[in-house]
Amino acid sequence: MGKNLTTRTEDYSKWYNELVVKADLAENSGVRGCMVIKPYGFAIWEKMQAQLDKMFKETGHENAYFPLFIPKSYLSKEASHVEGFAKECAVVTHYRLKNAEDGSGIVVDEDAKLEEELIVRPTSETIIWDTYRRWIQSYRDLPLLINQWANVVRWEMRTRLFLRTAEFLWQEGHTAHATKDEAMEEAEQMMNVYAEFAEEHMAVPVIKGTKTESERFAGAEETFCIEALMQDGKALQAGTSHFLGQNFAKAFDVKFANKEGKQDFVWATSWGVSTRLMGALIMTHSDDNGLVLPPKLAPIQVVIVPIYKGEEQLDAISEKVNPLVKALRLKGITVKYDKRDTHKPGFKFNEYELKGVPVRIAIGKRDLENGTYEVARRDTLEKQSVNEGEIIDKVVSLMDEIQENIHNKALAHRASHISEVETYDEFKKVLEEKGGFISAHWDGTIATEDKIKEETKATIRCIPIAVKEEAGKCMVTGKPSAHRVLFAKAY
Repeated sequence: MGKNLTTRTEDYSKWYNELVVKADLAENSGVRGCMVIKPYGFAIWEKMQAQLDKMFKETGHENAYFPLFIPKSYLSKEASHVEGFAKECAVVTHYRLKNAEDGSGIVVDEDAKLEEELIVRPTSETIIWDTYRRWIQSYRDLPLLINQWANVVRWEMRTRLFLRTAEFLWQEGHTAHATKDEAMEEAEQMMNVYAEFAEEHMAVPVIKGTKTESERFAGAEETFCIEALMQDGKALQAGTSHFLGQNFAKAFDVKFANKEGKQDFVWATSWGVSTRLMGALIMTHSDDNGLVLPPKLAPIQVVIVPIYKGEEQLDAISEKVNPLVKALRLKGITVKYDKRDTHKPGFKFNEYELKGVPVRIAIGKRDLENGTYEVARRDTLEKQSVNEGEIIDKVVSLMDEIQENIHNKALAHRASHISEVETYDEFKKVLEEKGGFISAHWDGTIATEDKIKEETKATIRCIPIAVKEEAGKCMVTGKPSAHRVLFAKAY
């Protein structure tokens, strides 16, 4: 199974596109801009989903489901929200088809026009807040902590598998609170949940921060985010959490009777991550040989490949391997014993390397005689011989070692790609020659932010939460600046 991947240094974008397809994660579909997520890719997403869902429930959230279609009038109730999404909306105008009179095929029945057009959800704030109006009457109904796992549609002209598609999978949390402080605390909490998931499970280091006014979610008063850095020096927004103030409550008239018996509008948040995390996972860790997956998210954590001649040898190997498979599974490790006779061991080694399986165990005639296994780890490509009495402990320890190693490798890469600059010329030079995050002073105006974006294609990724107050001068205008912000070119 020849991988024949374009190398990252040769063409990073092409390498990524090839890897997604060749590793059997996803492919383009018959619908322009939409993808088919294949079983191996979906298995990774399922692991992400399961862990995130657990973390949401541990913080008191419940799952629900809301309609795919949103009446057009709902979207127009919150002005900045509709402005933010209007150009990306898919619109349903008719409800029936018919056979063409000339026999040329099926056409839209012009007599079946909807009284009001329906929007295929780009996000669910409007339909959910219309629903919350019926669910919330009193402070006793608060906080309302709801999450939805769903698909959304945002019409995209230039698409790339996982990173930007017209339809994608995600989760969206929508919560209602009695006070501003509670809602703000919720928005920050969910940013921290996302950061913990990225660091601990994806092994992707992230920077927590807030967005500038022009980069905020449409309709939000504050947007919290986690930003990751890919191997090519571009940033990727890995998750966002929004404090919505009372904007949607006022737009949809969602009031509650407080403890004093007075009517007040509720305070809101929304937060989400999507299948974009798959892109982040691939681009943070993978190499020219294929995927490198963190053990915590790998669909197959260990693969065992027998090397044999004839059924007799295979039977002898299987007699030894089957109890090992059971023992590893009892330790919570997912194992595949690949004894297919349709492919040679070399093909299998190549296949599992491409698919990023963290640990590969090979066993042949000599290993049987010596009571050993050959163990190869995907992150370093190192191989070693391990005695059968030590194999279980070795594999268990490798799960933690590999998880930690790929996180540390990504952390070191990010550390070497954060640059502080003082002048605009220095900024442009670093952006062009090195990339990565650039820490610089900015005067806080949208005009300056737009100028930088227009001239360099770099955007302010975030104002880091951990930013220290450091008075300085804006690199562009020379005006006063209270602290540095992080710029980067981004996906």
